[in-house]
Amino acid sequence: MANCIRLLLVDDHAIVREGYRRLLERRPDLKIAGEAENAAEGYRLHRELAPDVAILDLSLPDMGGIELIRRLLQRTPDARILAFSMHRDPLFATQALRAGALGYITKSCAPEVLVRAVYQVAARQRVLSPDIAPELALALLDGNDDPCRDLTPREFEVLRLVLAGRSADEIGASLHISPKTAQNIHYQIKAKLGVKSDVELVRLGMRLKLVE
Repeated sequence: MANCIRLLLVDDHAIVREGYRRLLERRPDLKIAGEAENAAEGYRLHRELAPDVAILDLSLPDMGGIELIRRLLQRTPDARILAFSMHRDPLFATQALRAGALGYITKSCAPEVLVRAVYQVAARQRVLSPDIAPELALALLDGNDDPCRDLTPREFEVLRLVLAGRSADEIGASLHISPKTAQNIHYQIKAKLGVKSDVELVRLGMRLKLVE
């Protein structure tokens, strides 16, 4: 089909990918060009397939979705990315959009919301999940309530990995940085968040629902 929109799905759950692949392929002008189960494979396939839209989860097992967004746009500045996540907290949506995603949709939304979002992102329009839009608007109006507002997407991804119990070596391997750089970012995060220890950092992460 001449005007077919080619999609790349990046999600580590095969059953989830199967579900929204079937949903999207019901539309004759949507085609799944490729699927990936982790960020590294998603990055490789995006380079090889050059999809019109990449739909990706944020909770990927390796480098994480926010870091993947950053890297995809670093290599392909005009990449069109739709974050599709289980996280309904505006904090994740804010970080995904800061990293460069054009849209953020939660997995609790109705199927037609995802389909509509794909068309909007393909048209380079911004789109936000209707179930978190009011909360995000309020959070942006009252930015002082967001302790992570000063974190860069890279720092937010390191924070996510630290809270998941990853060591500096593991974080470095995931993000392709040195363990020392990972440690330095770890210290920067604590300084920006105003915490003095990892115990305080974990408590803050629990309050912000960053600890699963």
